[in-house]
Amino acid sequence: MCDYSLEMYASRPAREEEKYVTTRFPSGSIGLASAGDCTTAVCVQYDTRLKLENISNDLQTRLGVKPEEEVIFARLEHGAYRDGIKFSNGKEVSLQLLGAGVGVALVAVHEAPVAARSEILEPIA
Repeated sequence: MCDYSLEMYASRPAREEEKYVTTRFPSGSIGLASAGDCTTAVCVQYDTRLKLENISNDLQTRLGVKPEEEVIFARLEHGAYRDGIKFSNGKEVSLQLLGAGVGVALVAVHEAPVAARSEILEPIA
């Protein structure tokens, strides 16, 4: 969603075709925004899959992750800020720790194809 620390800003839901960047808003809080727009917070539903790009070298080392990672947007249980991300290795961090300048995109969720039925249906007489 959008952390309470961003409630003073205009907000809108994320869209699958757009790219975002972690942005430090004038209040000092970090949230998602379209590149160059620190006036509108972009809100993401919890449990949404995201692709991160340009993760800092420091965080890569500390968390054991790569510069690009697929993550889950998560609601953190502890700390002042509740919006965070969960890496596939189980590590969770708030957007505040992630820092500004990380690229973010929603991962498209495609429906699984319906399996073809193999049996032959007899017409009803």
